[in-house]
Amino acid sequence: MKSCLAVLPPFLVLDQLLQTWLMEDIGRGDRTTQSLLDKNATIGQAKWVAKAPGIIAGLPIAARVFHLLNDQVSFVPTTYEGAKCEPGQVVAEINGSLDALLMGERVALNLAMRLSGIATLSNIYIEKIADLPAKFVDTRKTTPGLRILEKYASAVGGAINHRMGLDDAVMIKDNHIAAAGGIREAVTRIRTQIPYPLTIEVETESLEQVQEALKYEIDIIMLDNMPLTMMTEAVQLIRKQDSRVKIEASGNVTLETIRAVAQTGVDYISSSAPITQSRWLDLSMRMI
Repeated sequence: MKSCLAVLPPFLVLDQLLQTWLMEDIGRGDRTTQSLLDKNATIGQAKWVAKAPGIIAGLPIAARVFHLLNDQVSFVPTTYEGAKCEPGQVVAEINGSLDALLMGERVALNLAMRLSGIATLSNIYIEKIADLPAKFVDTRKTTPGLRILEKYASAVGGAINHRMGLDDAVMIKDNHIAAAGGIREAVTRIRTQIPYPLTIEVETESLEQVQEALKYEIDIIMLDNMPLTMMTEAVQLIRKQDSRVKIEASGNVTLETIRAVAQTGVDYISSSAPITQSRWLDLSMRMI
């Protein structure tokens, strides 16, 4: 079932993106389809079939692609967003102008396959820690132009979205600390500039930095690339001194290590892997 955390962006936001991608593919015209068919003269039927197991994501977006080409096209999902699919399963049925079906096929499939791949790998990560309190979080390592959809797919798979952009929250990373001259300088300067109620997160790489960050009443401490023993000690230190502070673990999180990271007691585990390392879920459109 689609995660309650996954909210499809409004088409007011998405349509410009979808139109750009359709124009990229169609160019000055679909030479094959437009030479073969009279516009809107032929009605076609098709079905989308899964060719591999996974989590389905992006069906409403695919439907919109066809709708932009012809608003009479009917795109009816036969499963729900976020559902598991098996090879050979029909996931959608399409009926409408054949030229719209053929011209929209590639863009719609590409988006759904990409997003389903992300949702699938996100779900695999989440299942590894499903019985533990830690929550799995995505990152800003996304494809330029696709962030809003890739993060939607991550949430469909069950992950929690981290910042959508730099304006969502303050994250003071190692380069910010170096530029400011230290954690105290960075936090103090930033706190005087940001609007309420933005949260402040500080990236730490050692127990000394964790201790330093705890002095300034920040909201989240990130434990970046820490060995498990150090991470466990850092969690205990933070819980003892300020139970209000949330703790995020990040850096080199894999399917093999995520459970051990969660067992240290952190609140959140962030990873770019479902977006940067996922494989597309193979789907195909078959004409009836």
